[in-house]
Amino acid sequence: MFKSCVTALVATLSLLGLSAASAAEPIVIKFAHVVADDTPKGKGALLFKQLVEQRLAGQVKVEVYANSSLVGDADEMQALLDNRVQLLAPSLSKFEKYTRKLQVFDLPFLFDDEAAVKRFQSREKSRELLRSMAGSGIYGLAYWNNGLKQLSATQALRLPSDASGLAFRVQPSAVLEAQFAAVGAKSVRLPFADVFKSLQSGVVQGAENPWSNIASQNMHSVQPYITETNHGVLAYMLVTNAEFWRSIPFATRSELENIIVEVTAVVNEEAEALNRRDRERVLASGSSKLISLSPEQRQAWREKMQPVWQAYEADIGADVIRAALTVNRR
Repeated sequence: MFKSCVTALVATLSLLGLSAASAAEPIVIKFAHVVADDTPKGKGALLFKQLVEQRLAGQVKVEVYANSSLVGDADEMQALLDNRVQLLAPSLSKFEKYTRKLQVFDLPFLFDDEAAVKRFQSREKSRELLRSMAGSGIYGLAYWNNGLKQLSATQALRLPSDASGLAFRVQPSAVLEAQFAAVGAKSVRLPFADVFKSLQSGVVQGAENPWSNIASQNMHSVQPYITETNHGVLAYMLVTNAEFWRSIPFATRSELENIIVEVTAVVNEEAEALNRRDRERVLASGSSKLISLSPEQRQAWREKMQPVWQAYEADIGADVIRAALTVNRR
């Protein structure tokens, strides 16, 4: 009897010891992204890792995988849902499969400028969009901006008709395909990692990107013209696996969310500064000619693409589009 009690006690203590050891293991967060470390997103991921190591040492470990080194454009969302990665910051266009509401950010010429985008993202309607994929197991944490998009091409684009017949690389977004169809252009969905070689080989003749993406991928070396349209938003959503995030102890999760607020402010400020610097760097290279649109030319593009708003109003929600338009200061 005594022997069996001792055996049971030893077994119990062993289990408790294993539980304690397991509890002591840090939570591992794999943060994967598809761009370089020196982009705003890349720097944001590294800053998140740094702050977590400072404030949650021993509790949380962050591993950053840049440049599609762990998962690429095509499979990163499934990796998140499978909990093979715990943090991603995909372009908002990547979420079309999970919610149509975020397509508001893809509508061409919807926002007057970057300040309007930031005003919208601070509004309650935009905050609601962060939670719009909860039913699919995706939890939105923050918007990370990468600037407004410019059109690059093998020929000068001054009027919508200039784009007719050209093929443009797009992210996986029906709205972006409709945007180019509105001006008689073709769309080719390609992963970000394939954009440069596709432009270089002529698979596509144009693309839409903020200045920082153009510079970091050296796209200007194979795109002789860049039209400064500021026609669309390239923004990312920092997302996590909803079940994983809920499993983190409340105090730890709260500290992680505080860190994300800090990092988000830095990322968005850095994106603005980097786009200004890279604009000058691209133009100084002499490889691309800048096409500046007159107010009348820009309005011609806007009017040609504006029917896309109506076409996707039912999917996005008239209330969401109205909320976005109210932040413009016309």
